[in-house]
Amino acid sequence: MDILLSTRIRHDTVIGLPYPRLPTMQQLNEDQSPCRPSNGEVVCFGVLSYLQLMVVDQVPVHNGGTPISQLTDSFGDDAAIVAGMLHQWGQESKFIPSAVGEDDLGKKVTATVKNFGLPVEVNINPRVTTVAELSIADPSGARTYFYKRTPELLATLDAADLTPLENAAYLYVDWYDGDHILRPMEQASRSGVPVFLNLESQYANEELLSKVVPYTTVCQVSADGPDASEDMESIAQKLLNAGIGTVLVTGGSRGCLVADESHLGRAHAPKVDVVDGNGAGSCFSAGFIYGSLQGWAIERCARFATAQASLKCTSPGYKVATVTEGERLANSLMADIDRRT
Repeated sequence: MDILLSTRIRHDTVIGLPYPRLPTMQQLNEDQSPCRPSNGEVVCFGVLSYLQLMVVDQVPVHNGGTPISQLTDSFGDDAAIVAGMLHQWGQESKFIPSAVGEDDLGKKVTATVKNFGLPVEVNINPRVTTVAELSIADPSGARTYFYKRTPELLATLDAADLTPLENAAYLYVDWYDGDHILRPMEQASRSGVPVFLNLESQYANEELLSKVVPYTTVCQVSADGPDASEDMESIAQKLLNAGIGTVLVTGGSRGCLVADESHLGRAHAPKVDVVDGNGAGSCFSAGFIYGSLQGWAIERCARFATAQASLKCTSPGYKVATVTEGERLANSLMADIDRRT
């Protein structure tokens, strides 16, 4: 079965400014020592949510049912998942979260992230309600999900301590956290810290782009949704023209396209037996960040990210394959990365 590399789709509205040209991933890599973890932390900033993960063998018909093969307490959103995956690979990481409520779901997600070993300090706020999410994963690699967020909980991101950014190697943020990501993005930019933005399907959202592009070094977009109408290369070129240094476009069974001002090409996805596609997009992000902090070339980063996201889909939850396992599969993948003139 073809892997579906996908990320979560939100429908929030944000606003914006002009676009300066930022450094490419190649330029960033030249400043890193090759083949060893970075001395700095990858800081991931975003909402901490309680997630109930349901794995099913088939999607039920409308107004019908299907047996559940696995039901577990888990967590989100993508920033938390990325931090946890990097931590498993030995890369220093820290998650700066929103608060959780003093409620049953807040207690559950606090226990879950503690058991997972996620590097995070959870802030419990009795005035907010913990974000709740239900994600149903099926063998196609797709996830059907339901969620509830409140403005009051999102606002707790504005009080989060950004001190870890002072010595960070990278900042990771998600577009769907809205204006709340601008404060850490601005601080990272002032400190010379590269910023990885998960843009998902919002590559045509001009208002959003005008706000985030000035601070974005690398962005990842998803072109595998039902509304995707542009080809991957056109999407990448549009974002490069806007001023983003490196663009990653995931395309489901089509693999991924990577582009900066010097390179353009694809890494082809392998065929895997999909069990749970939840977190595959986050795993791709984590894999690319990990590789770039080793000083790897953009092709190697793309193949490693694709391999790890593929392997993640073969088991439920957020436990990732080892770096060695990921590299073994990555070395077998086809990649066509050309140097641009």
